[in-house]
Amino acid sequence: MIFSSLIALALVLVPLPHPFSHKENALVLQDVKLIDGTNGPEFDHASILIVNGKIANVVVDNANGHWPKGAQFLKLPGKTVIPGIINAHGHLGLTQGATVSIANYTEENVERQLTQYQRYGVTTVMSLGMNLDLLYKLRAEQSKGKLDGATILTAGRGIGAPDGVPAPGLHENPVYRPKTPGEARKDVREMARHHPDLIKIWVDDNLGKLPRPDPAVYGAAIEQAHELNLRVAAHVYTLESADRLLEDHIDILAHSIRNKLLDDRTVDLITKQGVFYIPSLQMEEAFYIYAEHPKWMDTPFFKNALSPALAALLDSQSYIDSVKNSPEIKVHRKALEIAMKNLSTLLDAGANIGFGTDSGANPFRIQGFAEHRELELMVQAGMTPLQAIQSATGVNARLLGIDKTTGTLVPGKDADFIVLDADPMEDIRNTEKIDMIFHRGKRFDQGRTTATQ
Repeated sequence: MIFSSLIALALVLVPLPHPFSHKENALVLQDVKLIDGTNGPEFDHASILIVNGKIANVVVDNANGHWPKGAQFLKLPGKTVIPGIINAHGHLGLTQGATVSIANYTEENVERQLTQYQRYGVTTVMSLGMNLDLLYKLRAEQSKGKLDGATILTAGRGIGAPDGVPAPGLHENPVYRPKTPGEARKDVREMARHHPDLIKIWVDDNLGKLPRPDPAVYGAAIEQAHELNLRVAAHVYTLESADRLLEDHIDILAHSIRNKLLDDRTVDLITKQGVFYIPSLQMEEAFYIYAEHPKWMDTPFFKNALSPALAALLDSQSYIDSVKNSPEIKVHRKALEIAMKNLSTLLDAGANIGFGTDSGANPFRIQGFAEHRELELMVQAGMTPLQAIQSATGVNARLLGIDKTTGTLVPGKDADFIVLDADPMEDIRNTEKIDMIFHRGKRFDQGRTTATQ
């Protein structure tokens, strides 16, 4: 035990270059368990070679690798490596402290949130609508290596309904709200000039409280986006809305269907059309779970994701009472129950199950933490830990069209991965036991040493 501790301490003290950005710099992570994000199994005793920010080689079962001369070696027995988490449905810039406002959408706040995502192992985030055009600028800067944090993908402003979802009082400025099919086509063309990674539409009426979107309008938006070779993700709630979107050949359902259990026809359309389905289970849970104070709220992993203002709010009796007395909580609990059953149904049918959380849309959907909680809920809904991790990595890379560069730990891909202290195949909550994060080959430690854990 003492000997192994000394080895661990020695590993921590070995100086490593900050980014491995030069061709002569090579790092080999040795003797790890590897979950590579593909459809394959976990590998024991794997070694990973990183050169110039890329995965250059992977060998398994203690096979002898051909390592570059002068390569540095980091022996990590007992550690597990998984790809960096890809969040296909997050939001940037809207929240700060316990507030949500478009006034929060500043360069400084977006950069802070990108750093928080990365601290929690989320190496790529799709900001799925409600974005100011500032995000295009930051995305461009990041592509030139001028901005750290999670890799930015953006759906631009997005298309909502006039006086409808998303709530006009809060997000009126950035969101397009076409009234006619022609206006919808024009708005999509305007967004396309900025080269968004997706087009986002909202198809919801907030439980009947706001005007229902016009199918002719959002149908025209989908058609125009497809003519421009852009895929479309839809915020959706009801089975009826999902069926209409499937008739319009939607590409991504960015939330669970939560009002009814899926019928055979809808399941068949989702699977045959290859639609990606993002459950976003934690979104519903976040409406009420903090008032119940589950044990995980006392962990550093959760607490370190909170701002002081949000921590104070969640601890306040007024907040707890407001949740417990809200008549809508029963609706959200039922919605989560239905969402979990629908996920299980689609999983059995072989549908493309993506991964997203809606984190950052309001303060209670906590960036970084929400992604790990989502993995746990997906497993509770019937996925294996391996399937949940694959959804958040390899499947999501395909969903977002970035699978040539990231999402799986195979040669040629970016070195985006998380080093864990324990195996998530044994307990999905072990994704929270983060030791190191590598993003494009650059190493980030989590404020602690291997020797003390």
